[in-house]
Amino acid sequence: MPETLLEYDLLVAGSGASGLTAAIVAAKHGLKVIVVEKEAVFGGTTALSGGYLWVPNNHLDAVEGIKDSMDAARAYMRHEAGNHYDAERVEAFLEAGPKMVSFMQDKTAVRFEASPLFSDYHPDAPGGMPGGRSILTKPVDAKVLGEDIERLRPPRPELTLFGLAIGSGKELWHFYRATQRLESFVYVARRLTRYGFDRLLKGRSQLLTNGNALAARLFRSARDLGVELWLDSPVKALLRDENGAVTGAEVQTPKGSRHIVARRGVVLACGGFPLDIARRQTLYGHRADLDEHWSAASPGNTGDGIRLGETVGGNAVKGYPNAAAWAPTSLVPREDGTKGPFPHFIDRGKPGVIAVTRAGRRFVNESNSYHDFVQGMKRACSSEKPVEAFLIADHKTIRKYGLGHVKPAPLPVGPSIRSGYLIVGETLADLANNAGIEVGEFERTIAKWNADVPTGMDSAFGKGSTAYNRFHGDPEVKPNPCMAPIANGPFYAVRVLPGDIGTFAGLRTDAHARVIDANGRPIPGLYAVGNDMASVLGGNYSGGGITLGPGMTFGYIAGLHAAGARS
Repeated sequence: MPETLLEYDLLVAGSGASGLTAAIVAAKHGLKVIVVEKEAVFGGTTALSGGYLWVPNNHLDAVEGIKDSMDAARAYMRHEAGNHYDAERVEAFLEAGPKMVSFMQDKTAVRFEASPLFSDYHPDAPGGMPGGRSILTKPVDAKVLGEDIERLRPPRPELTLFGLAIGSGKELWHFYRATQRLESFVYVARRLTRYGFDRLLKGRSQLLTNGNALAARLFRSARDLGVELWLDSPVKALLRDENGAVTGAEVQTPKGSRHIVARRGVVLACGGFPLDIARRQTLYGHRADLDEHWSAASPGNTGDGIRLGETVGGNAVKGYPNAAAWAPTSLVPREDGTKGPFPHFIDRGKPGVIAVTRAGRRFVNESNSYHDFVQGMKRACSSEKPVEAFLIADHKTIRKYGLGHVKPAPLPVGPSIRSGYLIVGETLADLANNAGIEVGEFERTIAKWNADVPTGMDSAFGKGSTAYNRFHGDPEVKPNPCMAPIANGPFYAVRVLPGDIGTFAGLRTDAHARVIDANGRPIPGLYAVGNDMASVLGGNYSGGGITLGPGMTFGYIAGLHAAGARS
């Protein structure tokens, strides 16, 4: 066989969670598998994520005593997807999701833990749950990768503390309370001490958390099963036989072009199109140039998989109410003069934080999900350019909880002020003038908010009214864990723009993750998973991990189907 022609059973394009899951499942069932990754590191956007999976009826939650049901999950997904509800794919997801979690726990190095208090994003909707459907990847020591740790995509620096990625869940809780509780102070001191030694001896943290932990665990599992991984190796074209079946791909490697024959097919797992400017300008519904919309996804997610699917007859979905998973995003100045995106997941829910437009008005329940927040911002700014808002806090709040990239005490706020990231004013009027916010309306908004605080009822938008709202609040604040006065100057603002953490409008697929053509027929030998596959939620966001949960589940389904196996 010539050097440029290689044969495998399955080729996977992309090394995020969905692609690696497909590779692991196929290899576990006896297939010879290769994963090709266009970037110089593996893990994709998975490695930058929080490491949560949304999987109803998983056995980890059952152990915690959480009662879920197929009927409830189905009702919730029907509510979330609306007119884009795809019954066949939803059933496939609900049936295979718990099996995927059990498979990973029992047969690979991947480990999860329950998050019984992490609510669905719309817990009061039909079938919604106040906690339990989102599960979190357990941290792991970097030694599971050995020298391959150098090939793992590191966390996004804007979301770290001096380079330390803080674990979601309990660890984050301790960091927020390090100056208030002795047990949290001790925990944080030990964590920072270990990190200091790791940086000194190894150059980076050796305790991998969140999405970094998930990517590492999946890679280790794939490597143990003999799966090959090529980096710097994008797929340039799909290969087809005379009947139109996909039989492999042309891959551009550092050593030149290679033709890979894939007897059981190709899995597209290239991460969607968050960095494909042309496609997002067409689908996003707001201006999406580089300076008006910022993505926290992997820079390699430029729509390759979707374009490849389209070249052989696949079709990207159109008409979803949201083409991406939105997140309000601030821009953090870097030492080299560039700016890095900071998606605001948690801070908006804290007591004493609200958001206003330049008109000085609130426009949304700030404690709702990041996805819902941006939808509200787009509506509020529909007649304004650009789409933007400002997160507002007073001195007491920002020192206790931080705001965006600004960390709580004892870390100083001065550097963020000097860089221009944090806008400050001694009075509310000063802050409004410095930020370009309409002064009179802003002062009236703050006065209305402060009047509501003692009642515990946000009369404008109901901040703190749902289990999801309260999860990100402060349980020690009464009567509403998401409300506190904005009264103690100086006052602060952080400007946020529309952003995303990944896209929803991928290729249409069937219940086996096979890409389907314009007539609804599967294209033989071609699968799409993760964000290359059209979201099973129809462009809406049900809960934490709605990308990784279905992504890994349909990766599991694709791997089984390619191997001719059953779950």
